Amino acid sequence: MTHQAVNRLRLSLAALGAVTAFAAHADTIKIGEINSYKAQPAFLMPYKDGWNLALEQINAAGGVNGNKLEVVSRDDNGNPGDTVRVAQELVSREQVKLLFGGYLSNTGLALADYARQRHIFFLAAEPLTDKIVWQDGNKYTYRLRPSTYMQVAMLVPEAARLKKKRWALVYPNYEYGQSAVATFKRLLKAAEPDVEFVAEQATPLGNVDAGAVTQALADAKPDAIFNVLFSADLGKFVREGNTRGLFKDRAVVSLLTGEPDYLDPLGAEAPVGWIVTGYPWYAIDTPANKQFVAAYQARYHDYPRLGSVVGYTAMMSLADGLKKAGSTDADKLAAAFKGLSVNTPFGPIVYRKQDNQSTMGAYVGVTALKDGKGVMSSFRYIDGASVQPSDEEVRKLRPAD
Repeated sequence: MTHQAVNRLRLSLAALGAVTAFAAHADTIKIGEINSYKAQPAFLMPYKDGWNLALEQINAAGGVNGNKLEVVSRDDNGNPGDTVRVAQELVSREQVKLLFGGYLSNTGLALADYARQRHIFFLAAEPLTDKIVWQDGNKYTYRLRPSTYMQVAMLVPEAARLKKKRWALVYPNYEYGQSAVATFKRLLKAAEPDVEFVAEQATPLGNVDAGAVTQALADAKPDAIFNVLFSADLGKFVREGNTRGLFKDRAVVSLLTGEPDYLDPLGAEAPVGWIVTGYPWYAIDTPANKQFVAAYQARYHDYPRLGSVVGYTAMMSLADGLKKAGSTDADKLAAAFKGLSVNTPFGPIVYRKQDNQSTMGAYVGVTALKDGKGVMSSFRYIDGASVQPSDEEVRKLRPAD
């Protein structure tokens, strides 16, 4: 072999080594995502668009520590048993390194328990149950959305200012609804000791008998109503309540109703004057929100819903956590998320060290009609850190990791 041929061989081997070394470094991190897309499309399709937008931005910027991110997504049919089965499939067959997602509180709790047993990191993006970070909390599970307690605590001061004595309650009869009502009763009673709860309607999730519920509430003659229904159940309740005059001259305080995911489908039937939590994307003029809205509209030619913000922020949180951990190891990721700060469309949030709950807040305002559709007016952002129980209370509620 000539001297030139030897040099060419050496250069070829060196180039091959460099490519191999780069390929070994630039691995793909597979992330499992589980949600109830078929059962709850109004919230979850925008949510999926949100995390896909973030995924594209992260990978376009070079990924995380030189590694591209890939998401393998599965539907859980809104069923805790299917949730666990799908999680097992993603971990064992698809070899995902961590999990995120969840919508309903019961499926979220099933995923949290799976994460605890299998020692795999899980970011609960949407489930609102307090148990995920308190009674059933574990070191491998973190939660993004403001919890049921946090959102109720945002609304109780507004409810107390109404000075209404007789309250009726309506909610979906599962963990989220039960928890929301229990917290509302406790916090409102602490603020207004003389209030009475004169009616309580617990409805099957996704199968509300709106006529019977509306009549039962009207018969109790409450001064005000606390509503926890959402999605299709909310639509049926609002339409029946409007038809029967349930809301006429009666105050309503309502969780989640200001979210465009649930408010927009009501169109001109949207309630007026309800005190709600939500996301008035069209009127928030902060730089972070304006930048997010512009990017979302450029990508999808549609406006964002709250689900979009949750999906986007969940993926950005995972990228920041992976970057900080420098690893997909569950223990290292769990440690990295302690005190992790993330920039979001709502501004900076932090994942609290004491209970793995983020400080993401929500907007509280009043519903109104504009151009034939529901909007939020007179709104303000409430930081999630301001509506948390004391650290001492959290220590009593949460088992040691």
